[in-house]
Parts: sequence; structure tokens; C-alpha cells
Amino acid sequence: MTTAYEDVPFSELLHHPAATTRRLDAVRALRLRRRDAGDLALMRVEQMERDATVVDFTSRLLTSLVRTENIAALRQALPEALPWSTFLPPEDVDILLAELVDTARGAVSLDNLAPIALLLTQWKHSAEIYADPALLAILTREPDGDLGPVPVPEVGQ
Repeated sequence: MTTAYEDVPFSELLHHPAATTRRLDAVRALRLRRRDAGDLALMRVEQMERDATVVDFTSRLLTSLVRTENIAALRQALPEALPWSTFLPPEDVDILLAELVDTARGAVSLDNLAPIALLLTQWKHSAEIYADPALLAILTREPDGDLGPVPVPEVGQ
């Protein structure tokens, strides 16, 4: 396999299913582009299972490194895996690692990787803020004056 995926119009799968699925011999997955909806991915079950095995292994390895107090090794490897993490303060890197391990364990046990992707996206946005001194100053400054009274929450909401 030479590439991770190939872009294919969804209509090609509908009109030429056998020829389209044969393309999976050369790529890991097909990205099926749709006009009026989100794209879909088509891959062999064996590939999906291999990917899940790698994610499960990685999650367990991270957990083991943290449990055995090898946080220094994780800390050292993190900028290679997540280059944007270099903009995070050291205490936030520790929090990121702890959250990543917990989230990865839970996500793998549910066979749902979306929580890991969401966590990484959230931390990446934090790094973007730390990387921009003007934005960091705006978001961390104290508000000017009293912001007024806070309304009492309504019961039942």
C-alpha cells in the first residue's frame, strides 16, 4: 500500500462497486466524497481491526508509562507526537498527559475514538492561544470593572 487513502466520488461506488472496492488493494481506505453530506470512509474490516489493535496498544503503553512513573519519557516524546504541545506551560503538559491516558483508556474500551480526537483538538486550541502573546493577553486579563449582577438561575433548567 502506497497511500493512506484515495478520494473517490460516492457515485463511483454506486455505479462501479466491484471496481471501486478493488482499489482497497492499493490503499488503506477510500474517502467517498458526497455532495450534500459529509464524506464517508470505506476500508476493509481487517484494516479497521489492525488500526484498533494499534490504538489499543498505544493506549495501554501510555497508561503503563504513566503508572510506572515514566512521565519524563512521555514528556520527552510528546513534542514529537504533538509538535504544538511545545507551546503549553509545563503544568499543562502534565494535565494533558493525564487526560490523554484516561481518555484513551475509556475510548478504547468503548470502541469510540471520538473522545481522543476531541481532547487533542481542545488541547491544540489551548496551545494556539499560548503561542499567540496578543491572544493570550486578551483571554487572561482581568475584566475591567464590575460586570454587574448575576441573575439567579431558574429552577428546573
